[in-house]
Amino acid sequence: MTPSLHYQVEVASLHAHLFRVTLTLAAPSALQTVSLPVWIPGSYLVREFAKNLQQLQARQAGHKCGLQQQDKCTWQISCVEGVPLTLSYEVYALDNSVRTAWLDAARGFFNGTSLLLRVHGQENQPHHLQIPPVADTPSWHLATGLAPVKINARGFGLYAAANYDELVDCPVELGAFWRGEFTACGVPHQLVVAGAPPSFDKDRLLADTQKICETEIMFWHGDPASPEKAGPHTPHSRYVFMLNAVDEGFGGLEHRNSTALICGRRDLPRLGEAKTSDGYTTLLGLISHEYFHTWNVKQLRPVELTRYDYSQENYTELLWFFEGFTSYYDDLLLRRAGLLDDAGYVKLLNKTINQVLQTPGRLIQSVAQSSMDAWVKYYRQDENTPNATVSYYTKGALVALCLDLSLRSESSATLDDVMRALWQRCQGGPMQESDLLAVLQSLTGRSWHKEIKTWVHSTAELPLRQLLTAQGLVIHDDEAQMAQRLGLRAVDGPTGVHIKVVLRGGAAEQAGLAAGDEWLGVDVGARGQGGSWRLHKLDDLKHLLGTEKRLTAWISRDQRLLRLPLRLPAKAVTWRLALPAARKAGSWPAV
Repeated sequence: MTPSLHYQVEVASLHAHLFRVTLTLAAPSALQTVSLPVWIPGSYLVREFAKNLQQLQARQAGHKCGLQQQDKCTWQISCVEGVPLTLSYEVYALDNSVRTAWLDAARGFFNGTSLLLRVHGQENQPHHLQIPPVADTPSWHLATGLAPVKINARGFGLYAAANYDELVDCPVELGAFWRGEFTACGVPHQLVVAGAPPSFDKDRLLADTQKICETEIMFWHGDPASPEKAGPHTPHSRYVFMLNAVDEGFGGLEHRNSTALICGRRDLPRLGEAKTSDGYTTLLGLISHEYFHTWNVKQLRPVELTRYDYSQENYTELLWFFEGFTSYYDDLLLRRAGLLDDAGYVKLLNKTINQVLQTPGRLIQSVAQSSMDAWVKYYRQDENTPNATVSYYTKGALVALCLDLSLRSESSATLDDVMRALWQRCQGGPMQESDLLAVLQSLTGRSWHKEIKTWVHSTAELPLRQLLTAQGLVIHDDEAQMAQRLGLRAVDGPTGVHIKVVLRGGAAEQAGLAAGDEWLGVDVGARGQGGSWRLHKLDDLKHLLGTEKRLTAWISRDQRLLRLPLRLPAKAVTWRLALPAARKAGSWPAV
């Protein structure tokens, strides 16, 4: 049966980076409205995808139809109601990220939100997507989470979606990528990797990804091999990982039965190397994070995002839960999958704690406010961001940690139980903060309103030290690195130290340093009695100063040379977590 909406996506020009889209409407309205989304779910920023759309035309029965642009991303077409209407247009694609679209002679990729117009009034109708083979690229294949209708051996052909939401929630990867397959708890999975070097250890990445998927499916649904423990079926009957390996890059974006990932080639596992590099551990954490989102944000989701509004911002205060709790579990589930030991897990936890504690903005903005402000602050970071905001990823993860440790210390429940109970209560659908509070009350017999209010809706410090030491972890207060001691973030360069951020209340701010300054040298001592020195690396200050606490910084700002007196603070510390020499088997964080 011919669907009411049919899209055909072709390559107009590899070298001009242009996709050509043809959209056929079987039964348009008399004044049919179409629009292109301004954002993509999972990335909370208005990105104005319509800026890349060009040469939009409409035809009906062989004749051009009138097109009237309504706003930045919406058009109205004057046509005859019920007579098939064809729209054609091109989209420029040269954003090598997971959020939009890319096309060159080596690879193609797109999210539907960047290419596929939304037909107003017909969003719930069946949608078909036709992608013919790309001329002159016989080695190219296609991968997507969309349901195939009729495709060839390389994946090109016709795909179906139940509605527009499903259509644009399944990105498409094109190219001469490597493909591997595995089954996790009975669910078939594909892993495709583009841009990998010859040293790429395919088997290792495939095996490790399988462990992650099996661990997370069993986390949510129990062990399918044990019917008495197994829960409902997974929300996906198949899954596709799309990984783009580049020289420099990192990130991921979740979808209903797939994810788009990007990583540096150096982070891929290498043939003949058994050791797990920090970069590869970070990549595995990204895979774990995005796969966990299959349940926690794509199914369980803020009630405000029950149905996406693609035309504007969609606000919620719950990103601390959906992104933050996912960030808590991404590394913890690597530990449970056997891909980290306890020491490795505690190292990653330590990093998250220091990231939050070294952010002055945690005392300015609550994590609930951070969630609401994501559209204007988190994705538009500048030199003042650490002073005015806190990340709902990192602090949200620490809220999850505090909740988990508190539950374990006073009840038989854990955060695992809370997550599964929420899945049951909300039937894998929209949820509110009140649902979390209700589940906590049900599992423990007491209200957790005070904790959530303090940890989530205020800027009070989290009880991290108390909760961690109660679990037997040892917290050492180590001397901080020079950048933290001074209260700045900087990059060493050949001509000097380039100041990127000056942290609120620190010695650098009190001395008058500013973001954008180039720190060229120092006079050591209150009167320069220790000599004048060129500065290339910030950490060299410790060697140059010795026991001296006073110096004068030589700063270049707007081609002017400034001399700024600066005094080192007496002490600045950073946390270092350590496992106790002996602890009870099976206690947190061990599995």
